[in-house]
Amino acid sequence: MNVNSTRDTFDARHQHAGTISSWHEEIGQARMNISVKGDYALHAIFDLALQKPGEPIKIADVARRQKIPQKFLELILAGLKQGGFVESRRGAEGGYLLSRAPDAITVGEVLRFVETGKSAKARKQPSSDPFAETWHRADQALSNVIDHTTFAELVRNWRDRQSKYVPNWEI
Repeated sequence: MNVNSTRDTFDARHQHAGTISSWHEEIGQARMNISVKGDYALHAIFDLALQKPGEPIKIADVARRQKIPQKFLELILAGLKQGGFVESRRGAEGGYLLSRAPDAITVGEVLRFVETGKSAKARKQPSSDPFAETWHRADQALSNVIDHTTFAELVRNWRDRQSKYVPNWEI
């Protein structure tokens, strides 16, 4: 493989390091597949969790920071409002904010809410399938991780990683 193409691939994957996208980067060639809507919903909740509690954030600001099309974000936030994850405030100083503390919202519950009702076919695992138990254990392991990962934890980890890589030019 050409070194320049490898570097270009690396650069392309990491150019959006300013968003939470890096938390689910490719690991080898394996990657959990969620819908774009699910990914954007997670980014939106994460962005709101980063902000000062109790202060509404404008959709345009979230869309710009997380690189989400604003019209799509409006639909996603409306759904998240119905799900009890966010609330909205009207007026010039209005916007969206989390309806619960970030430590009370897990990645799993947001994903399940957004992804519910999709036409995703459940894998039918006949008893003769040698991989049935493996897939079941993998599903349980993934659920265990996302159901115990709160947005407060993501914010803490994100801020820790960001502060470690800030160059200090003071002499």
